[in-house]
Amino acid sequence: MNRTALRHSISDGLRLVDEPLPQLAAGEASIDVLAVGLCGTDTHILEGNFPSADNVIMGHEVCGIVRELADDSSDLAVGDLVTVEPHKYCTACTYCRSGDEHLCINKKGYGVKLDGGMTTTMIAPARILYRLDPQTDPLIGAMAEPLACCIHSMDRLNPTSGTSILISGCGPAGAMLVALSKARGLTPIVVSEPSESRRELALKMGADLAVHPDDLDSAEVSAVAGEQGFHSVVDAVGRAAIARDLLNRIRKGGTFLVFGVAAPDDALSLTPREVYDKELTIVGSIINPYTHERAVAMLSSLPLDAIPTRTFPLTDYESAFAAQREGREKIYLIPNPELLTDYS
Repeated sequence: MNRTALRHSISDGLRLVDEPLPQLAAGEASIDVLAVGLCGTDTHILEGNFPSADNVIMGHEVCGIVRELADDSSDLAVGDLVTVEPHKYCTACTYCRSGDEHLCINKKGYGVKLDGGMTTTMIAPARILYRLDPQTDPLIGAMAEPLACCIHSMDRLNPTSGTSILISGCGPAGAMLVALSKARGLTPIVVSEPSESRRELALKMGADLAVHPDDLDSAEVSAVAGEQGFHSVVDAVGRAAIARDLLNRIRKGGTFLVFGVAAPDDALSLTPREVYDKELTIVGSIINPYTHERAVAMLSSLPLDAIPTRTFPLTDYESAFAAQREGREKIYLIPNPELLTDYS
């Protein structure tokens, strides 16, 4: 049996290939992929700003149907609708042994350093597959991975209910952060976003106010945030210039969360005295350790269907990546469109 796969070569870029489907090893499963989301990491890989393996099948936001199981080592069954937690840890380094597997020095991500989901049939360990409600829209199911990353980021931020938050950027992940902030009882929730359509999305996801970045110093923002600034501030864009501006908007004793993935050489200017005087807490957040199951549990309780989506067949990957760069919708590749009709 063969599969169609979108592979990325560091020297030659993307190419669609037809190749034999690998044999399953013990503990593995094959998945007929229904939807795989594109995210900023994928475009960073193509731009050479995120380390990846050569000749890897891309895609780490995956929803599909279990096609075959190598053995009965899991409680999954053929036909189950599943989402993928796309990471492999070495289990032997000091971070893995300390319970911080997501910081593993030998970590490998499916779709980044291991073959991922931009294929008609993905092979993965059954233990990283999570069963979904069979009525779940596969596009929503594929959001479990970015939602899990957002849940981890909120765990890192650890805000107190009834406190204020400013989120810069309302792409799909930023929109999820807004919804999670609402679920945690944060108030007011203010979003800074240059796109009018994304500002509208922010309000649908639960923001109290959404403004253009140029209007952050307006009386309207001051009226809801107060003169002291925000308890929590989040950079969901990944640009040093934005982060620098956000740091000026944190109240004393506040917390700054770096969530967006900035370019490696995009430097942030910060003085130790600034951190000292305001007693700031600055935290980072990477991937989704032990939060994927929680994301699956929350899929139906958040307004994720408000996030605009657009789908492309796997064969039209060039248009899909072009649309991803435009940033107007959440973009998905559909490797098996004939199977997706069962969920429409």
